[in-house]
Amino acid sequence: MFQSYLKIAWRNLWKNRVYSGINVLGLAVGLAVCALITLYVADELSFDRHHERSDRIYRVVHHASWSGRDLNLAVTSAPYAPALQQTFPEIEKTVRILTEGGGVLQHGETKVESDDIVFADASLFQVFSHPFLYGDPATALAKPQSIVLTKSLATRLFADAGKAVGQTVLFENNFPNLVTGVIEDVPQNSHLVFSGVRSLPTGFTDDWQNFSLYTYLLLKPGADAPKLAARFPAFFERFIKPEMGDVNYRMELQPLTAIHLHSNLDFEYGPNGNSQTVAIFSLIGALILLLAGINYTNLAMARSIIRVREVGVRKAVGSARRQLAELFLTETGLLVVLATGLGVVLAEMSLPLFNELTGKSLSIWRFGVGYSLLALTGFAVVAGILSGAYPALFLSGARPVIALRGQLGSQAGKLVFRKALVTFQFVITVALMAASGIIYQQLRFTLTKNLGFNKDQVLTVHLNEERTRTQIPAIKAHLLGSSLVEGVSVASNSIGRNFLGGNGHYFEIGGKMSESTRIANDLQVDGDFLNTMDIRLLQGRNLSDKTPADRQNAVLVNQTLAKAMGWTNPIGRRVRSFRQDTLIERRVVGVVQDFHLNSLQHKIEPLLLQLPASDNEQDNLYIRIRAGQAEAALAVIEKTYHQFEPGGVFNYQFLNQNFARQYSTEQKQGRLLQVLTALAIFIACLGLFGLAAFTAEQRTKEIGVRKVLGASVTSIVVMLSKDFLTLVVIAVVIACPIAWYGMTRWLQDFAYRIDLAWWMFALAGVLAVVVALLTVSFHAVKAALMNPVKSLRAE
Repeated sequence: MFQSYLKIAWRNLWKNRVYSGINVLGLAVGLAVCALITLYVADELSFDRHHERSDRIYRVVHHASWSGRDLNLAVTSAPYAPALQQTFPEIEKTVRILTEGGGVLQHGETKVESDDIVFADASLFQVFSHPFLYGDPATALAKPQSIVLTKSLATRLFADAGKAVGQTVLFENNFPNLVTGVIEDVPQNSHLVFSGVRSLPTGFTDDWQNFSLYTYLLLKPGADAPKLAARFPAFFERFIKPEMGDVNYRMELQPLTAIHLHSNLDFEYGPNGNSQTVAIFSLIGALILLLAGINYTNLAMARSIIRVREVGVRKAVGSARRQLAELFLTETGLLVVLATGLGVVLAEMSLPLFNELTGKSLSIWRFGVGYSLLALTGFAVVAGILSGAYPALFLSGARPVIALRGQLGSQAGKLVFRKALVTFQFVITVALMAASGIIYQQLRFTLTKNLGFNKDQVLTVHLNEERTRTQIPAIKAHLLGSSLVEGVSVASNSIGRNFLGGNGHYFEIGGKMSESTRIANDLQVDGDFLNTMDIRLLQGRNLSDKTPADRQNAVLVNQTLAKAMGWTNPIGRRVRSFRQDTLIERRVVGVVQDFHLNSLQHKIEPLLLQLPASDNEQDNLYIRIRAGQAEAALAVIEKTYHQFEPGGVFNYQFLNQNFARQYSTEQKQGRLLQVLTALAIFIACLGLFGLAAFTAEQRTKEIGVRKVLGASVTSIVVMLSKDFLTLVVIAVVIACPIAWYGMTRWLQDFAYRIDLAWWMFALAGVLAVVVALLTVSFHAVKAALMNPVKSLRAE
């Protein structure tokens, strides 16, 4: 019997291959999208779960607010970890991670540059699980000047990772590190990715307010993290309040597995994901699959008028309702199986593009072949039953006499339901179109907004050797001797990388020094920095390299700092800062216009600019080159670099690319949403195309009569199109408030953002109407142009 059902089902699908093709293609695209998004979501949810003790690992972060200012930092300072372990017996181990361990590594004649090497306490491998290929995790970082390499970095340095342990690698100034271990590469689904780990010096400490490293805790089994966090206020009173004074301060324990999706603090280790984004993409994947299912249901309901006669004939010759239901379910099941097979092929073919869009390395068989096949089989069964429910339950129950007349009773309710489904499809589509457009506008805004300085044509070059940093005047003179170089400066950091770090300072307020410190960012620059970067000096004078007193006594502040301190006349105000446990007093000599050190997700914070205290701290060249001459200018810069740092690895970064990289997550999300929007439009239009074709076919005779009575082609096209376009317009009205709410929430992640305007939603609505009109018009025009003689012969 089943074989007979299968033959009949295949014949029906082949006979109505246009509608079958629409259904198969729509379901296949929906399934492929849903499968790819499932892989994406699963990967996002898997972050940091590969560590054996992930359920007991927490990161210490903190928040503070005072006088209209606030800080929300992922970084703490060196004393936190030892003080926490000493104070709370629930803590089994602590580990601190400092990101400043990168540079050029040399072994023999081989030189490799790696910026993602970190410093860490010896307890790192007792807290986190990193499989060792060579070496002992218990002792790998126990001795000073030890380094553990990942397999990839060890292979780059030694060709064979197995030969790395026991070898010595040299950092800048021939500083030796002994390789004590080689680990597997850190999985990409980790918020803490590095290529090597250097040992922190024994007893390493610093000022309480030098927030520059990450602190992680491993709690003892059974320890209650919320109860531990509830005792942090007493910790603040004992250790931190004497330094920071009376501020609203709160420490927080972040579960390791929650950091990637639920943390968006200042100075994160790297760009994190977002739980809302994961939820949104999960919803979009489900909705796109639902769009394909709606197409099938709509076309099935529309074609029920034709198939009802078939039901009447089969019942007249003795078919039972159960047999008809089985036939319809077999037909639907065959269609779904074909769609599932095609969906898997489409997903596999699209995976390289999807990985490029998301920046991931996913595999279609990520969960294993057996589990994946089981999931696909389950999908086919469920989708087949749901999609085949209407014909199986309703058509099979039609009375033979009524069915033979081609009647199904009142169609009013079914027509309203069909219209509701079409409207729902376009609500989803229009909302996605509006969201895609707004995300594009925001990303364009972030890349083109005036940052308070001219970031174009500026590149930074890191000076690795300490002796090179003593020759800055000669390097400047050599570079400025070329007509391709317009300006040269030095600074302690490369801006635009979302990691600068802040310190506590005492400020003069009301003629007296503040009793507690206030956090401000520090950037050490030379006297040419403002001119090279086109930063405006609003008050006072610039720092001068030619004035020896400026190195110890002068400081520039930005507008935000002056406003936060309530200074109407900042010039001459005193600032006291710690430098290596010594309190140094400086005077404000100038105020600069606010400029962005970080991406636009972050507010401009109070900033101090001061001359480098030593040659070693002027390790980043800022070079402005002539527009349109990048290749020739880079050749000059590289030649100069090798002249002063022979054998060094020349590496440069353009500032505009530094800032652009901070939006990589949003750019990937935006591109992915654009693709998903295009697919949603395609599926919705596919269903509309099928319904328009069916409507035109059903009204063929009516069209012939109208043409004989003098109706124009235009009036017939309008008649066939207006019902569909009305539904699209209603969908636009419903979708716009939904899109406005969703985009308002999304934009809140940016400290600086565009204003939502009515035209953004109107444009999405107009595009939806145009796309729907083009889709429907094809069949409407074709039907209107048909010879009325042929139309009147139609049955």
